[in-house]
Amino acid sequence: MSDSEPRMIEILRVLSAQENPTGSKLIADQLKEKGFNLGERAVRYHMKVLDQKGYTEKKGYAGRVITKLGREKLEKGLIYDQVDSIYSKFEEMIYLTDFNYITQTGNVVINTSTVYDEESIDILKRIIESGLSVSPYVNLNRDKNEGKIEVTTLCGTTIDGILLNEGIASLPQYGGLLKIEDYKPVKFEELISYKKTSLTPLDAFSSPNRTSVLDVVDSGTGLIPANFRLIPSIGREKTIEIIKKLDKIGIGGTIAISNENQDILGIDVPKGMVGVVIVGGITPFRAIDESGKDIDIKIAEEIMDFKALSPITSTTENRLKPVEHALQPKTSFLLSKSWNLIQQVSFDIEKRKGNIVSNVSYLNKEDLDEALKIMEDTYNDDPKHINPYYKIIEHPDDKDKVGIATICSLSIDGILINNGIRCNPRYGGLLELTEPSLFIELISYSGSTVDPHKIFIAKDMTSVSHSEGPKKILASFKEIPYISRDYAVNLLDTLDKTGFSIYKIGKPRELTYNAKADNYNFGIVAGGGLNSIAAIREKGVDIHVKAIEKLMPFEKMDRL
Repeated sequence: MSDSEPRMIEILRVLSAQENPTGSKLIADQLKEKGFNLGERAVRYHMKVLDQKGYTEKKGYAGRVITKLGREKLEKGLIYDQVDSIYSKFEEMIYLTDFNYITQTGNVVINTSTVYDEESIDILKRIIESGLSVSPYVNLNRDKNEGKIEVTTLCGTTIDGILLNEGIASLPQYGGLLKIEDYKPVKFEELISYKKTSLTPLDAFSSPNRTSVLDVVDSGTGLIPANFRLIPSIGREKTIEIIKKLDKIGIGGTIAISNENQDILGIDVPKGMVGVVIVGGITPFRAIDESGKDIDIKIAEEIMDFKALSPITSTTENRLKPVEHALQPKTSFLLSKSWNLIQQVSFDIEKRKGNIVSNVSYLNKEDLDEALKIMEDTYNDDPKHINPYYKIIEHPDDKDKVGIATICSLSIDGILINNGIRCNPRYGGLLELTEPSLFIELISYSGSTVDPHKIFIAKDMTSVSHSEGPKKILASFKEIPYISRDYAVNLLDTLDKTGFSIYKIGKPRELTYNAKADNYNFGIVAGGGLNSIAAIREKGVDIHVKAIEKLMPFEKMDRL
């Protein structure tokens, strides 16, 4: 990929934010603010290239606009850049927040979603009245002709911006699912870091059956979206005072504030820092989705003048009980849990025997024949990208269910390590099979508590079995020291011929399917072990997807 590609992506980003045709001077000025020192002449050159590619269109002397093709390019963009830009976007939103809570004037960060009936508004109001929201201040824009309502709510990032304006630096760390029992916050069950992900953390958990906001309102038990950030401990008392003042004017949602260096709700708090937990701004929207209503959810999309918002209700009651600071078991991240399994991989390449790491997913026994047929058809249709090995196992508790075990790509890391090659699993991703193939989503293994591939499946983002349009399959990106490349390539070629899915072996300083390895390393892309399981789910078979479950002898597995 050329060195000019990042600049073109930034130009497309600038144009995408403009309503009218935009000239090279304005583009150059905005690029300079983002750290790209391009003059007007250089911008004009890049714009001509973008015109030729069909990403932009010239509108006379007024300037250029981004095309539909350009927006598609921007959405896929440079995925290695996007895994960093999510955090940068929140930093930008924090900086642009200039809300003064004393005068109640200025800009705040908002989430804007679209619903399609008044019953959804009733649910929104109910959740806000229960206190499971950042604020009762909303904006409702009804479009009677199209039968939709644009709903704008306050995002919790607003509080970070307010704290920054008061001289307190808050550092967004994680978005996740917080477990509530009898109205008492207990522990973060799932987390994704704001760094090294192309999906906003709470968006990653915005899929059916992940949250249970309505259950929390009705019975006091369930999972709600929440965010975790750190602040310097010296600012703790001032932060508490500010939050109390915000609560009085209708900006709340703070669930807990830890003491210095005190773990809270299962998360480590470093020395000299304090943890702050705030309810996710999308929580009311998740309740609407849980109720079966159609909704298009967007997260922390833009800045809005606070005066454009007004209370949807005059009464709110925070039903959550105070957090008890008794230590909870720490929330364990995926890679930490996986290393022990990786270490136990004993597969011998020459003998083709030994333990590999497997995924095990469960379904009803009556659906097994159909599932195996789907797996076979999917493999025959695309043997390059689908791993053919599987094993049927009994369910540990339910005699009416059965498990399908498939090879997890972390097995490759274990095999290489056993052969003296350090292999570091970096990302789980969604790979679009275009020409060339490109990662369109990446989530870091080290920053997530849940397998990224499970997230993509749960959000119906895969298209492993579809015949129309480019396929979107599961793949992982791994990193290997350059010094061991020759030996690694030899081993990987052998593994690929054995049936392990090795899609591509990169070179140093090369983007491998749009993913980037660190200096002095090269990347490899391996197929996800859940691709055939994703195909089963795409065909409508009810299957409980699980990942990185257990060790299994490779020689005991069957082949499609």
